[in-house]
Amino acid sequence: MSGIAPLLDGTVVASAAAALFLAPRVLRREAGPARRGRSYGPEPVLAAVVALIYLNQVLVAVYVNRVHHGDVSFITRYLQPGWFDVPRLDALAARFPAPELLAPSVLRVQAFLELPLVLLAFVAVVRRLDRALYVRLARSPLVPLAAASYTVAFCAVEWDLRNPYTVDDLVLRTLAACLTPPLIAWLARREAGAEPGAGAEPGAEAKPVPEPEPARGLFRFALDLWAYGQLMLVLYDTALLYNLARLGDHLPSAAAALAVLVATRTVPPRGPHPRPQPGPYTATLAGTIGRALALFLVPALSIRYAESFGTPELAALAGLLVIGAAARRDAPRLLLPALAGAVVGYAVAALAPGPYYEATLLRSATGALLATTALCALLDTTRARLVVRS
Repeated sequence: MSGIAPLLDGTVVASAAAALFLAPRVLRREAGPARRGRSYGPEPVLAAVVALIYLNQVLVAVYVNRVHHGDVSFITRYLQPGWFDVPRLDALAARFPAPELLAPSVLRVQAFLELPLVLLAFVAVVRRLDRALYVRLARSPLVPLAAASYTVAFCAVEWDLRNPYTVDDLVLRTLAACLTPPLIAWLARREAGAEPGAGAEPGAEAKPVPEPEPARGLFRFALDLWAYGQLMLVLYDTALLYNLARLGDHLPSAAAALAVLVATRTVPPRGPHPRPQPGPYTATLAGTIGRALALFLVPALSIRYAESFGTPELAALAGLLVIGAAARRDAPRLLLPALAGAVVGYAVAALAPGPYYEATLLRSATGALLATTALCALLDTTRARLVVRS
């Protein structure tokens, strides 16, 4: 067990308790009338953060090759194996002026960008499921609490891997925790479906947003969830661990994930008009997923890090409590679809495991969600036919 285990375990308990207390109250809020105009949500800002992270990786490569002559031992001796596979970039490095000024690109720039990355990615996934839910969460106390919880977890791991830049990193992470929640709230205030606020036009009419048929919407969300997860895994291995030299190996999977995200966002929904009401199984599943996302927002990162640096049993218990709180109201109706999804998820993990834990978990979760959604849609279709015949 790591020396930071008590801090991480305490963060798991506190963040899970806060989520269990606050998330139900946030979910009961109304999103308010829609605003005029079109909003793109957090995704453009998320893309900008990702671009800055990769730009910083290029600057790291220039700094390492010009100032340290390609030798990364000056920093890797403080880290675990698997970090700093830095490309040469000889042509750029040779022409870059004053490369010694790029010293902050090692660890410190990224320390500031990691929290915006994970929080923007989380709320972007929520928006893909339900825009009104995204607005509720983004403008709620859950986001500042998540920023605090994630920052404690980041800083604990940072301290466990102490290096000459640790104090700088802790300051930068704290600054990011202060700035990121207001940014996310500001983005949500511009969202169609947000509550009226500063800059809203009085009496603005709602602009209808086309939505897919209910079951199709959940299938799209499952694909979106896989795509976001895949991109985060690529980002983790190639950028967050400073392994830009490995980017070429991950380009096919990254391109596939980006293609999925573009397709699910730009391909117009088809189906009967007006949009049909969701069946009871599909509606129940969508509600459970939304509650699970709201409940996981605050404790997600502390649970993940507690599995590696804290008490895994406590992390598992907290995760089960959150899942139970999300599903307890709907457990009877979703029992059969959930069991089918669990079987499929287990089969995917056993037959097509990924190269590491998170990759396997992503494949398994995607397979489980697709199977659960398919069975819910089938049950709704069967029920509808029986009602018509009767």
